[in-house]
Formats: sequence, structure tokens, C-alpha cells
Amino acid sequence: MTMARKFVYRPREAGVFHCINRCVRRAFLCGWDDYSGQSFEHRREWVRERVNGLCGIFALEVAAYAVMLSLRSPAEA
Repeated sequence: MTMARKFVYRPREAGVFHCINRCVRRAFLCGWDDYSGQSFEHRREWVRERVNGLCGIFALEVAAYAVMLSLRSPAEA
């Protein structure tokens, strides 16, 4: 059963959160796209810089992160 965030998060306590985001519709975030023949590896650095910048703005501390390759589902292969 799901719970509203106001019941899970306690504002006066430090918390550890696991956040996930993904791109869909053949929009490659990083890696080599065989379909277009383009490499998007340069975007890994963009993501790293953006995460570090947002940490300073929102007073967050990142314990770990990963920028993973764009993966295809078995149906697309």
C-alpha cells in the first residue's frame, strides 16, 4: 500500500532517498546510438555537473550516483 510523502518524510531528520529517472521513445541520454550513428557520451559530464550544481542550490549531499547506458528492450533488438 502506498503512503503520502508527508507521512514517510520527517522534515527535522536527515534522510536517504533513492531516485530514478529514465528516458524513453528512442531518446538516448548517453552512449552510442546504433540507429542514428551518433555518440552521446558527452552528456555524462553534463549530468554530473547538473547534479553537483543542484546539490549546492538545494543543500543536498549525494552519496552515490550512476549514469547508465541507454538500454534496449529485447523486443527492440
